[in-house]
Amino acid sequence: MFASNGQARWRPPVRLGIVAALVLAGAVAPPGVRPAHAHPLAFTEVTLTLRDDGRFEANLICDLDALALGAPMDTDDAELAALIASLPPHEFAARVAGLERLFERRVRVRFDGQPTPFEVSFPDHGTPRATDAEIPTVLGLTARLTGAIPEDASTAGFFASRAFGQVHMTISHPRRGVEVRSVLEPGSRSDPLDLTGPVAPTGRLEVAWTYLRLGFLHIVPEGVDHILFVLGLFLLSAQLRPLVWQVTAFTVAHAATLTLAAAGVVSLAPGLVEPLIALSVAYVAAENILTDRLTRWRPLLVFGFGLLHGLGFAGVLGDLGLPEHERLLALVTFNAGIEVGQLAVIGAAAGSLGWFRSKPWYRRRLTVPISAVIGLVGMAWAIERAFFGS
Repeated sequence: MFASNGQARWRPPVRLGIVAALVLAGAVAPPGVRPAHAHPLAFTEVTLTLRDDGRFEANLICDLDALALGAPMDTDDAELAALIASLPPHEFAARVAGLERLFERRVRVRFDGQPTPFEVSFPDHGTPRATDAEIPTVLGLTARLTGAIPEDASTAGFFASRAFGQVHMTISHPRRGVEVRSVLEPGSRSDPLDLTGPVAPTGRLEVAWTYLRLGFLHIVPEGVDHILFVLGLFLLSAQLRPLVWQVTAFTVAHAATLTLAAAGVVSLAPGLVEPLIALSVAYVAAENILTDRLTRWRPLLVFGFGLLHGLGFAGVLGDLGLPEHERLLALVTFNAGIEVGQLAVIGAAAGSLGWFRSKPWYRRRLTVPISAVIGLVGMAWAIERAFFGS
């Protein structure tokens, strides 16, 4: 347990014991803890179909219960469903009418740059897609906008206000065999789709920038668990070399699994990956508390954790989709965006804590307390993700 120089060494058996203790702690969560189920909708998915009969149909996937009540999207869905179900019929009708007006005010389907009227419906309401869903809902998740395509229209486009966040947009024109995908930032409109001529594929520079930015955003600010993991690597010691070894191992590992998963070679259920990612955060934090040096086992363990994080990144990339004509470029730039995000985290940590890394009290006053907080957060996430499916 101790080296001849008196420094504590954390041997593999003790290391395995810590992992077992973390898992056991998750298994004995306080009975008063309750799940906070929320639809995992970090973005709004929109499919605009231009039909052969001269009409259009836009399906928006979003949390309608929350929108109807004006509640945050991360509100407990069971509470939202119970609240809506308890409304008197006249008030429920008023909420639905208000929701329809919200879409009419804040969403635009444009032809030749001009807004086109549409009707709003909620096809999931009262069907098994809503009533039998794993996560409770009353109105469902689909808002359907339908209307007539103006005669001789030459372009089509879509807009949603910032109330809907980031939009993953698909415009489909079956008659021409065309399907175009794009990612719209909050409050922005899609590029007009030419309905007359051939469709030009998205340029390489645009694809590269889009996926580089998406990779970065998945770390900063959206990937809080990945941020805490990288921060845990940074905190180990005051020396640069341990950090370089760990970040290198982590980068190689997650790049490998992200690539293999995107190619369909490997896959793992998110219900298993996400709790394990949370446990990796807690583990690194615990090791920071129990040792002050880079052991020979740490880079190997960080490499293994990187494989898990790569599968998490792959899940996000799967939701985003890869453009058919530039799959490799999108994959490479998404990975590059992740690396830039990690470097930004390390840079921020160095800028705020680097001044104190040479101080004799650095470990006692900064590394241990911060790692303890990170470890507790990681365990809380592991419990929530493993037992409550959030």
